[in-house]
Formats: sequence, C-alpha cells, structure tokens
Amino acid sequence: MSEEQLPEVVRIARDLIRIDTTNYGGGRSKGEREAAEYVGAFLESLGLEPEYYEPIDRRTNVMARVAGRNPDKPALVLHGHLDVVPAVADDWSVDPFAGEIRDGLLWGRGAVDMKNMDAMILASIADMIRRGEQPERDLILVFFADEENGGVEGSALVVKDRPEWFAGATEAISEVGGYSIPVGDKSAYLLQVGEKALMWITLRARGRAGHGSRVHRDNAITRLAAAIEKIGTATWPVELTDTTRALLDGMRGVCGSDIEDPDELASLAGPAEAFLASTWRTTTNPTGLTAGYKHNVIPDAAEATVDVRVLPGTEDRVLDEIQALVGDDIEIGMFHRDIGLEVPFEGALVEAMVGAIETHDPGVPVLPYLLGAGTDNKALATIGITGYGFAPLKLPRDLDFTGMFHGVDERVPLDALVFGQRVLTDLIRTY
Repeated sequence: MSEEQLPEVVRIARDLIRIDTTNYGGGRSKGEREAAEYVGAFLESLGLEPEYYEPIDRRTNVMARVAGRNPDKPALVLHGHLDVVPAVADDWSVDPFAGEIRDGLLWGRGAVDMKNMDAMILASIADMIRRGEQPERDLILVFFADEENGGVEGSALVVKDRPEWFAGATEAISEVGGYSIPVGDKSAYLLQVGEKALMWITLRARGRAGHGSRVHRDNAITRLAAAIEKIGTATWPVELTDTTRALLDGMRGVCGSDIEDPDELASLAGPAEAFLASTWRTTTNPTGLTAGYKHNVIPDAAEATVDVRVLPGTEDRVLDEIQALVGDDIEIGMFHRDIGLEVPFEGALVEAMVGAIETHDPGVPVLPYLLGAGTDNKALATIGITGYGFAPLKLPRDLDFTGMFHGVDERVPLDALVFGQRVLTDLIRTY
C-alpha cells in the first residue's frame, strides 16, 4: 500500500509511534512534548485552538475544545495518553519506534497502548470538521502525559490545576474497551465500565550485613525472596461484582453455555482468557528487585516492587491479607495508590456506544467488563466525570491483542484502526 493509499488514521498512529515517548517512571521520560506538539499542530490545522499545560518540564499535556450543535448538553471528554512503557529493541521483531507496516498491521510501541486510540480521536475529529459538520455536543479533546506512571505528573496535575479545561463535562471516553474478543465460536465486544484499584507497594526485608563467605542466618535477600515467592504464586479467590456477573452472564448467552466456573468460561475467550481472569480477582505481581552492592557482602536490606490490583473497595482488606501472607518481619510501603471505579452498564452514552458498534458490526453483542488495569479516567472521576473504555476495534480471533499491552511486538491491524475511526466518528456525530 502506497503512502497516498494509507488511511489517515493509520498515518497518524504511525507518526505518533515514531515519536519515542518512553516513560521510565520516577519522573523520567522523553518525547512527550514533541508528541503533544504534533497533536497540537494537527488540531490547529483543523482550525481548533489547542492549549498546553506543562506542570513539569517536558511533561506536556494538550487540550482543544470542539463546539457542538447543542451547547446546552453536557460536554463529552475524549482523552488519551501520549507516553508509552519502555521497549527492549532486542526482544522485538521490528524497531519498536519505526512504525513499520507489515502483513496488514501497524507495528510499534503504542500500537495497542494507546496511540491507536489517539489516532482514532484525531482522525474522527478531522473527518467531521472537514465535512463541515459539528458534533451534537461540545467535545473536549485531551492528551495526557505520564499515564504509564499512574498519571502522577500528568492527568492528576491537569485536573487539579486546569479544571476549567473540563467545564461542563460529565462523561468521558478513553482506552481499553470497545474491542472484540472470541466467545467460543462467536464474538462479542467489551465495553469497559470500571477499573480495579491500583496499589504499587514495596516489600522491604531487613537483616544483618556480613561477609559473603560465612554461615549467615539473617540474610535480608533470602527473607525477601521467600516473601516474593509467596506473593508471586498466591492464588487469589474469585470475587464477582455487578459488572463481572453481567459479563459472565453475557458470555454464557453468546455461546449458549451453562458453565458456572468463571475461569473455565474465560477459556472460551481465546487469547483474551488471562486478561478476563484478572478482572474477578486480586493480582499481586512482583515487578522489581533491589539489593546488595558487592559480590562478597551480604546486605542488611533488600526491597521488591509489587503491582497490586484489587476490586474497588477491597484495598485495605487486601493489604492486611498481603501482610499476613509475607509475615510481620516484611515491611510494606505504598509507592502509589489510586481508586477503583465501577458504574452501571446503562444510560444514554452506553446505548450510543452499543448502537455505534451495532451499526458497523450488526448482530455482535456488546458486554460490560471491569478492566484489570487502570486509565486516566481515575483522575477525571475525582472531578465528577464518569469514564468509559471505548476504543473500538474489530480484531482477528487469533490475535493476542490484550497480551500486547506492555508486551513485545505490539501491533494492530490497519483495517481495525479504520473500523474504530468510523465507529467513533458516528458516535461523536450523533451523541
């Protein structure tokens, strides 16, 4: 496919992937200003007036407002983030920041999380404005920095320091929803109506320093290793919420199954199985280790980072359970904590999103689900805005889309991007 034949949504997503916006955490990132400037220039080309907010040097956020036909209706926020997690190039089949198109897919860091959705938002707005049309209501377009570090230096500061950006808004749409999954030999789309709560904790073990050659019974690393093994292999029980019950009931209806066990039912979702199984239980995944400073010195302390995701409202209980699991001699610290979300699968916006999918893929049901991870909708919730995950993509049944979030060889089908942009355009044109 020649450059001229590439759909605009593909070109935008490719351009954004080629801007390396790696977020290393701890305030270390690159490229976010350049990506925000790219977005701002595109919005300016459509006659919009973008505003920038950079609370921390080079951690740039950008916003533009699109006037609607009916300004009396509450505004709708369409938001995305411009940063991505690191990519180890040697592990990839392609350069993760080249934006390569191969086998009908766009490859690169951000193709799934979430420069695909950023591109769909921009292409949808462009399509509408160039046709001389207006959305039904005001649209607030926001592209955040730092989402991949919990939004601490991005959306959390924007909602605190620039609340006027969101004047009149009551609802929002962003990532990790609206995509299709297999359900047995049929398919369904998932609409995200909630997110698990986030707790990034540290485990710290203390011991006694000593020479590496001696018999030593008070080794901090050994003590920490035992705690990590317990955390990493813990089997957390199934706990259903209104959303996950509705999802499971919907899946049974789609495939005509009477399977009761949630994990067995999730196996019918093919590559999305593990993603769904994480939505009805706590997950505790060790993600980092720090200990020692010389080969022949036993250190007096060792520390691990653990990514904990829990169902909304269970945070304090789970922390107590983790302490009991690792033992009282392991100190638990809180690096970052954020709220969980869950709203009913109902209302005019939900009906409009379901209807937009039905228009472009008739007869395929849309089911609610609770995201096992988190988005910038958490920050918007603090100022009273209800957020949903709706980045519509019609995906091949065998593509492990959910496994590519923060994974290797991120890629998205070109025709899925085009599908998503058309669905999103119809939604904002009419809702």
